[in-house]
Amino acid sequence: QVQLQESGGGLVQAGGSLRLSCFASGRAFSSKAMGWFRQPPGKEREFVAAITAGGTITYYANSVKGRFTISRDNGKKMVYLQMNSLMPEDTAVYYCAGRGIVSASTWVNEYDYWGQGTQVTVSS
Repeated sequence: QVQLQESGGGLVQAGGSLRLSCFASGRAFSSKAMGWFRQPPGKEREFVAAITAGGTITYYANSVKGRFTISRDNGKKMVYLQMNSLMPEDTAVYYCAGRGIVSASTWVNEYDYWGQGTQVTVSS
């Protein structure tokens, strides 16, 4: 069983930066692909970024490409989302997610484990 815990959310002005962190308890973190998703107010959960188990391949939603960076530290069982040039439309609850295989996915339904989420609010 894997439990995920996000941290690092908060309130930031447009143009600012935040770094989200996610700690994964449990075994075999280095064999699990990880992702970040977000759910804006009144909308469905959407893909943000994903990374393969080994950290060699990353995927991004078009809306965040060039502004956000996903990374992981398998020794620390951590995955990160560095968010730069934040915009009000990035306001959402951000979720860390994991899946039981090494290949990443952009689909919500292909992730097995979820954190409780952390709020990111970007003011204009």
